[in-house]
Amino acid sequence: MKPGPRNLITDVAGLTVGNAADPGLKSGATVVLADRAAVAAVSVMGGAPGTRETDLLAPDKLVQEVDAVVLSGGSAFGLDAASGVADGLRAMGRGFAVGDQRVPIVPGAILFDLLNGGDKDWAENPYKALGRAALAAAAADFAIGTEGAGAGATTDGLKGGLGSASAVLEGGLTVGALVAVNALGSVTVGGGPRFWAAPWEMADEFGGLGPADSFDPAREPRPGKRLGEATTIAVVATDAALSQAQALRMATAAQDGLARAIVPSHTPFDGDLVFALATGRRALADPMADPFVLGHAAATVLARAVARGVFAARAEPGDLVHTWAAKFAT
Repeated sequence: MKPGPRNLITDVAGLTVGNAADPGLKSGATVVLADRAAVAAVSVMGGAPGTRETDLLAPDKLVQEVDAVVLSGGSAFGLDAASGVADGLRAMGRGFAVGDQRVPIVPGAILFDLLNGGDKDWAENPYKALGRAALAAAAADFAIGTEGAGAGATTDGLKGGLGSASAVLEGGLTVGALVAVNALGSVTVGGGPRFWAAPWEMADEFGGLGPADSFDPAREPRPGKRLGEATTIAVVATDAALSQAQALRMATAAQDGLARAIVPSHTPFDGDLVFALATGRRALADPMADPFVLGHAAATVLARAVARGVFAARAEPGDLVHTWAAKFAT
C-alpha cells in the first residue's frame, strides 16, 4: 500500500470534510460528508463515550446508511454540532425518505475540551452553528492539526489535534482515516519526540524520526489529565462496497490503530470510538481476502492519522500544553 494523492480521508471517492473552529472557544467541529448515503457502522471501546445516533448503526437496525458523520469538541454540548449539520443537509434535500419528508442521518461523537484554556462562558450553545459552518466548508482538501474537532484537543503532555491519512491498496481499494486526538495516554514514547505510531509511518509524514530505540515495558502509566477529560474519536472509510456487518468489522480492526499510536488507549476514562464508512464505489474483488486487508489497512492508516494530527498542531494564545513542534522541533 501507499499513501493516496492527498494523504487524507478524502482520497476515498465520494467523501468531503469540513472544519469549523472558534479560537477563543478553543474548540470546534468536523464533518465527514458523503455525496450520497454511505454504509456506516461504529465500534466503541472506550469507557466514557459521548455519542448521537449510534444505536441505529447496528446491523439489525432499519437504517443501514448515513449522510454524514460529525466529530466535535464541547463534551455533551458538542452533540449539538450534528443538529447543525442535519439542518444544513435537510435544506439541501438530503436524508432518509419518510413520506414527503427527509430526515438526514447524522451520527456524531464528542470529546472533552471544556478545561483547555478557552472561553466557555457562552450565553448560547455555539456548537450547532459550528456544525453548520463545518458543513458549509466541506471540501476534498482540508487542514489538519489545530482544526475542527481537534482545535482544543490535548494528550498526555502535548497538544492534540485533528489528523488524517490514507492508503491505496495493491488491488486498487482506498482506505482513509480522520481522527480527533484528545487522549488520556501519550502519543510519544517516554516523553520524547518519537511517536508510538512510527513503525507505520509513510514518506516521513510525521517527521521521519523512526521508532524509539527502546522503551520501558515495566513502566506503569499514570493519568496525565484529570479523569473525564479525554477521548479519541475517529472515522475510517473505504471506497469498497461493504455490508454494514463488514463495515463494523473494519471499524473494530481499526481500533488496533489507536492502540498502536496511543499508550495507554481504550481506558475507562476515554470515550474512544471509531466510525466506519463505505461509499461502495468499488466492488470487492475477493470477498474473503479483501475485508482481511481492509481491516489491516484501517488500523495502519488510523495509527498514522493520530501521529499526523499531533505533529501538525500549532501553538495558539492561552494553550495549557506545548505542541509537538514547540517541544521537539529543532
